[in-house]
Amino acid sequence: MSFTIIGTGKAVPEYVMPNDELSTMVETNDEWIRTRTGIEKRHICKSETITQLCVEAANNALENAGVKPEELDLIICSTMRGENITPSQGCMIQKEIGAACAAFDVNAACSGFIYALDIAAGFFARKAVKKVLIVSMDNLSNIIDWTDRSTCVLFGDGGAAAVLGEGDDLLSIHITAVGNDDAIRIPHGTNSSPFYEHEEERAVLHMAGNDVYKFATAAMANGIKKAVADAGLQQSDIDCVIPHQANIRIINTAAKNLDIPREKFFCNVQNYGNTSSGSVPIALDEANRTGVLKKGDLIAMCAFGGGLTTGSCVIRWNKD
Repeated sequence: MSFTIIGTGKAVPEYVMPNDELSTMVETNDEWIRTRTGIEKRHICKSETITQLCVEAANNALENAGVKPEELDLIICSTMRGENITPSQGCMIQKEIGAACAAFDVNAACSGFIYALDIAAGFFARKAVKKVLIVSMDNLSNIIDWTDRSTCVLFGDGGAAAVLGEGDDLLSIHITAVGNDDAIRIPHGTNSSPFYEHEEERAVLHMAGNDVYKFATAAMANGIKKAVADAGLQQSDIDCVIPHQANIRIINTAAKNLDIPREKFFCNVQNYGNTSSGSVPIALDEANRTGVLKKGDLIAMCAFGGGLTTGSCVIRWNKD
């Protein structure tokens, strides 16, 4: 037994920052951002906290699934940084939605949602759970250097959730990690210890763009190929690909290295930018709610992120 996805829901901040507004903060412009990334706008937290967004996404997914919080057996939150070091963001979600189950966080950066699916699959396999809530949410605007145009144009805030039930619709899943803090790194920030001897660094994102691009394009294509093969399928069997929404050029390059038509790739990077672990589930929720996904469809999902991590899977869509 693996699981079936029975509900999805997303949550993003109300404030939308278009490229033109961003160009008043750093030396860039709308055309430069669009042609290099495909991004037109992104959502940025102002009054919202990450806990509020997690709870909104969770409640939307539970409503979509027809599941009550008290029915949940487990909550997994994928995030790079919750509102507190402790309690975990998963525990805060549990408290706020009124659930009474185990809860914890996982940090695999942009691959977090697929990592969480793999963890949940283990709980289902040993029949320890019947209903699981996954919430993938990141608040990147508070860990970005807003003076660095090479990175601040790429990211946005937000995320989504999925409710899993008993079933056999996970056909394959594969996660990897290649330890690397040169390509992508976010330091912890200030240290309160009077004994600490190392130089402190600002808690902002550092990224070697070319290295990430090379890793990402190969990881996307190879991840989908492996997931499809492990499911005993051909690439032509896939009805929809939901890739990590980091950069349209990465998606287009990966698509060229696959035998899956580009029109089968669901993309919404133009509206959100890269929301890290929230990226894939936001796209999944939109595909669900706009009727892109039909019952019986075979979906390939793939992500890459800091770590460096990757995650890929094939899921049969069985929601009416």
